[in-house]
Amino acid sequence: MPRVVVVGSANVDFVVQTPHIPRPGETVLGQRFVMAMGGKGANQAVGAARLGADVVFVARVGRDIFGDQCIEAYQAEGIGTEYITRDDQEATGVALIAVAADGENSITVASGANMHLLPEHITAAEEAIARADVLVMQLEVPVETVLAAARIAREHDVRVVLNPAPARALPGDLLRLVDVLTPNRIELAQLAGLSEGQVRQLSEEQLGQVLLGLGVKQGVITLGAQGALVADSAGVVHVPAFPVTVQDTTAAGDAFNAGLAVALARGRALVGAARFASACGALAATKMGAQPSLPTEIAVEAFLAGQ
Repeated sequence: MPRVVVVGSANVDFVVQTPHIPRPGETVLGQRFVMAMGGKGANQAVGAARLGADVVFVARVGRDIFGDQCIEAYQAEGIGTEYITRDDQEATGVALIAVAADGENSITVASGANMHLLPEHITAAEEAIARADVLVMQLEVPVETVLAAARIAREHDVRVVLNPAPARALPGDLLRLVDVLTPNRIELAQLAGLSEGQVRQLSEEQLGQVLLGLGVKQGVITLGAQGALVADSAGVVHVPAFPVTVQDTTAAGDAFNAGLAVALARGRALVGAARFASACGALAATKMGAQPSLPTEIAVEAFLAGQ
């Protein structure tokens, strides 16, 4: 069984379907409301578990009812929660999500306890990281915590996958420890110090060069409906997207990263892993909510068999 450790955020999501994303000062009458477990870290941990991985989640939640619900939900998915710590001062993170009729979304996050996941909590989880095939991280927790985890992974020859979301500049010390970086165009622009417009004008080959120029070994640039680009020293390969009827893109990126991590942990080459990940992301976009939309291994394999 592939072993995956996820270091990252744990939130509770409050999701409202709305005709369109509200403009500043605008009130929009929404439709369906869903409350579900979320957070990029938790989504990727649940996604990896549903794909058949042995998952340990390193996170921090508040000592409140939402924290209780999060931990119970992760345990129900078979995720190891022994390294989830509780914060007595900060609340469990929450996200307010508006999902438009076309599937696009707008997300506001109150990080709460997530920003108190510290390097010392990572040190306590070193044994779990050392046993992993892949370490997966995002940027909804402090960067110094992500860096601490990457250093421990490197010491134990564990592959590091970093999903650099939400977008921010990152220190070179961290990027050099990353084996596979998975930005979208906006995140790549932020990392490279370019405007989004400049990045959109680049060819696929140029996008790959920009990504590798950050100092990482390999990367996958996600392009939404246009698929993904796999970049390494051998060049750039385009992985097409799978056409689906989109309901909610909230967790599609997290499903992609979970699928990529599990496929890599199973020994697949990066292009094959990106194709599997693309199928995971496509299936997640067909359902409402974050974790409720994350597909199982059986569903993904059946979907791929029908392509």
